Amino acid sequence: MVIRRFDIDWIRVIAIALLVLYHTAIGFQPWGMMIAFITNATSWESLWIPMSMLNVWRIPLLFFVSGMGVYFAIQNRNWKQLLAERARRILVPYVFGIFCIVPLHIYLWGWHYKMKIGYEPGPGHLWFLGNIFCYVLILSPLFFFLKKNETGKFVQAVQKIFSTPLAWLIVTMAFIGEALLVRPFPYELYAMTWHGFFLGLLAFFFGFCFVVSGNGFWSMLLKWRWFYLFAAVALFMLRWLLFKMNAPVYLLVTESQSWIFSVLAFGHRYLNRPSRVLTYVSQAAYPVYILHMIFLYLGSMFILPLELAVSLKFTLVLIFTLSSCLAVYELMVRRIKLMRLLFGLRRETTIKKLQK
Repeated sequence: MVIRRFDIDWIRVIAIALLVLYHTAIGFQPWGMMIAFITNATSWESLWIPMSMLNVWRIPLLFFVSGMGVYFAIQNRNWKQLLAERARRILVPYVFGIFCIVPLHIYLWGWHYKMKIGYEPGPGHLWFLGNIFCYVLILSPLFFFLKKNETGKFVQAVQKIFSTPLAWLIVTMAFIGEALLVRPFPYELYAMTWHGFFLGLLAFFFGFCFVVSGNGFWSMLLKWRWFYLFAAVALFMLRWLLFKMNAPVYLLVTESQSWIFSVLAFGHRYLNRPSRVLTYVSQAAYPVYILHMIFLYLGSMFILPLELAVSLKFTLVLIFTLSSCLAVYELMVRRIKLMRLLFGLRRETTIKKLQK
């Protein structure tokens, strides 16, 4: 019997909330308009210091968590059922978003800046979903093999190794290898790049391995959690103060994995318990991710021209974006069957079974 992991659900919700926070911050950077964001006339450049800290681990963390989710999904599904379920929950929202969500915020950006906008279908911020579906196709044969051979020598070796601090070293070295081969610049450019694809593939695979490793891995994380956190903070301070945010790639990767391991460790320590709040927000997080760019742009259009302090504008745009997304989720997405399908939500009968 597979025990539901509430900490993994919480971490996914937190990672999506950080994504909204990060995208809101781009609107207060002088270069935001160059990547098609609506920007404030006055920049808040110091805000980018904490965003730079988040940027090296927030997207990889989501890929790790997505790989973990597949482990739980295959416990009561065969490969055909897995692909059908992932197509319904990932591919349908991905295609829907390309034609119905992304064009809306692109239009809002063009309308705000009085530009003539032509739209060629593209994933926009939903590129992540396309990557995840590819990983399911590529790695599901391996995952089902590992599931069938959980008592075999290979899985036992993985469990043994990942129950020691060698797990952090192996994962870090794998990501350093990816960066040295692909040579991304900047390292944090994940969207629609080969770097983002291969980094996500590695994280997806290792996320699955973490859960396959069982209690040994999570016990190791708890034991070493303060080391990972100290290493992450120290490497970020080194990157900020010594390298002026341009640290060598091996230090960036080491910092990234230290943050991820510490988040997983502290999440497991403090968040692995059910709550009504989690039940709600874990279902709302996915639609919020899909919708947030539309309401971020709408909020920016109305709030940024106001004569207010830049920090207050940032706060108001963030609140408007999150509250609007949640309102649409509550009033429409979760209540209408077609909307549930288009936004990749589980069927209500499936949710009731999971809650029992």
